[in-house]
Amino acid sequence: MTKLHAVLRAIGPCVCLSVLLGLLAPVAQAGGDLSSQSAQSSPKWLRDGVICEIFPRDFSPAGDLNGVTAKLDQLHNLGVTILWIMPIHPIGEKGRKGEYGSPYSVKDYYAIDPGYGTLDDFKRLVTETHKRGMKVVMDLVADHTAWDSVMMKHPEYYKRDKTGKILPPVPEWTDVAGLDYANPDLRAYMIKMMEYWVQACDIDGYRCDVASMVPEDFWKEARARIGKIKPEFMWLAEASKPELMTQAFDIDYDWPLMASLNKVIMDSAPASDLERTWLESRQEFPKGTLHMRVSDDHDESRAVARFGINGALAASALMFTLDGVPLLYNGMEVGDATESGDPALFNKLTIFWHPKGRPPLREIYQGLINLRGHYASCFCNNRVTWLRNSDANDVVTFMRSDGTNEFIVAVNFSNRPVAGKVELKNGGGFKPVPISGLVDPPVGDLPQFQLNGFEWQIYHRAVSK
Repeated sequence: MTKLHAVLRAIGPCVCLSVLLGLLAPVAQAGGDLSSQSAQSSPKWLRDGVICEIFPRDFSPAGDLNGVTAKLDQLHNLGVTILWIMPIHPIGEKGRKGEYGSPYSVKDYYAIDPGYGTLDDFKRLVTETHKRGMKVVMDLVADHTAWDSVMMKHPEYYKRDKTGKILPPVPEWTDVAGLDYANPDLRAYMIKMMEYWVQACDIDGYRCDVASMVPEDFWKEARARIGKIKPEFMWLAEASKPELMTQAFDIDYDWPLMASLNKVIMDSAPASDLERTWLESRQEFPKGTLHMRVSDDHDESRAVARFGINGALAASALMFTLDGVPLLYNGMEVGDATESGDPALFNKLTIFWHPKGRPPLREIYQGLINLRGHYASCFCNNRVTWLRNSDANDVVTFMRSDGTNEFIVAVNFSNRPVAGKVELKNGGGFKPVPISGLVDPPVGDLPQFQLNGFEWQIYHRAVSK
């Protein structure tokens, strides 16, 4: 499978082909030489974190910032440590798609969408999040604005054709106008705006929309300027571009792994493709690159719709036990199947917090997150040892360790029962780890394993010294 195909499958139908070609071309050009360089050093709170992406419009019946604040205790108890809030600015009306419009069509970077509340509401959300020891990441849409943006009084800020007509970033994005970073005044405007939100609201990071479509040197300049205000500030790139990870960004999207996951579960590709994709990433990206592990987000059909409930849980078991930082998206922890991408991105479809016929998913996610947090030195380092097993077509097995504890994760990505054996030089002492919300694992020791369809097990042993 080509990298283009992989990322097309990962991102889903909301992003057009021409944009993806632009996003992926730099990846192909980067070459393997970047793997000898070191990635940007990331804050510890990010490396040890669990990110929850929140779409305020759909997060509560009220669809506002106070609706998010009201659920902070639930998110904290779940184990979430980082809130990524999708864009909170007023949405353009000119060329709007759907009833509400895309939150990525920004009318005024300095304002709060009146449907979401006020600046004081956002400040309160940040303050209350910080009181619980959590961080707030703000969604930054730097590539484009709405057609009726307040910035349109400066047409020189925008990309234009030979006649002076302002252009969208790509033809398919008809509801937004592309910004021109060749203009130094635009750069100054954007950086000043980014500084404003850090200084006014004490946010902890930016998630940078279509980061590959904005010049890399701008991100480096912005990082340096924000770093003078808040040194531990975090930068998340919506991209999969090795060059961005040396000096500009702390973490990016692992689109290739998400694409392989789609093919394994939906198209019966061999489970070993997941290991292969992971290894290819190690060969392409700078050493120590931190990836956000994604199985569900606003650009993809919901995981429970693509994979089924058990398949979605198997996907999460992988993403929450691999290296990198796992992502929860907007009701994923209860198995919400409400659509989130096109056209739902342009309307309001409130999360259904109590869907029928679900296992205790919140407990299961909480159990995974608690395990990851309790053994952070195992699960939050960058060491993953992939282990051979007797059924590589259906099952992945790998080890996470820190020299004191060892964990082996076994995930069955098929819908049928499997029995097999993990290749271990010394398999003695590994015991199944109970996860809250799941049936207690059967008595039995590695290297043998038995897994039902989409079942997964985590095994632990303490290392003798």
